[in-house]
Amino acid sequence: MADFKRWKEQRLSRLDGSRKGSVDEPIAGLVQLLNDQDSFCTTSSCSGRVVVLEQPPLPTPVEPNTGFEIQKRNCTWFMVTHQLCRVEDVLTALQKATNDAIFKFEPFVLHVQCQELQDAQLLHTVALEAGFRNSGITVGRKGKIMMAVRSTHCLEVPLSQKGKLMVNEEYVDFVVQVANQKMEENMRRIKRFYSSLQFALENRDHISSLPVKESEQSSTGQNNTMDSHRSRRKSKGTQEDNECTSAQKTKGLESEDDTESNFNFFH
Repeated sequence: MADFKRWKEQRLSRLDGSRKGSVDEPIAGLVQLLNDQDSFCTTSSCSGRVVVLEQPPLPTPVEPNTGFEIQKRNCTWFMVTHQLCRVEDVLTALQKATNDAIFKFEPFVLHVQCQELQDAQLLHTVALEAGFRNSGITVGRKGKIMMAVRSTHCLEVPLSQKGKLMVNEEYVDFVVQVANQKMEENMRRIKRFYSSLQFALENRDHISSLPVKESEQSSTGQNNTMDSHRSRRKSKGTQEDNECTSAQKTKGLESEDDTESNFNFFH
């Protein structure tokens, strides 16, 4: 316990190393709520964003599975917003492209290091109930417990090739509307997650004392109580997907015992 507390103090005292340099405003209260608890420390986050970026042609990788990493590092970002976007802003961003431009919506993602497994299980239960069905827990060989809050309602649409817009403006307006609908749903899930987390933290002592009921375990593996997750303590946590990428996030959850610097970034 003392080691976790000391590590957490050191982690939170560091400068934010993300592209933006601060926690996204829509989730600032949520991040603060978690970091106010002795058993949690947030390590990376993104409230959800709409992005227009340009990807250079993918080179033939010298090493297997290195192509994506090379491509991601060379991306040029023309537009990023954590709010609803306007079609005019997207069209303006597309005019800057000279290679292949992609329009993306990336939903809320949050990584939290937890002191004990039961802390991660509580957070996992709250995340599932809020609609973040792709959430997962990983436990490293050295005991590092990471909880990732994620969902799957992403959107990625190629819009231009070699600087030429491949669709008409009506279609661009359509995908912007779809992205905004996803962003609105994303914000609703964040609000549910925040309010449910507040309730769970206020009542965690009572919840943790409840007996396990086998009938509460669903065949789909999506359980509705914290205790129902104890049967899954030895299962593998889901690996990182690409729903909200950053230079550090892709490797963060996949590598169980990476150095701490892999997690110290906010979007």
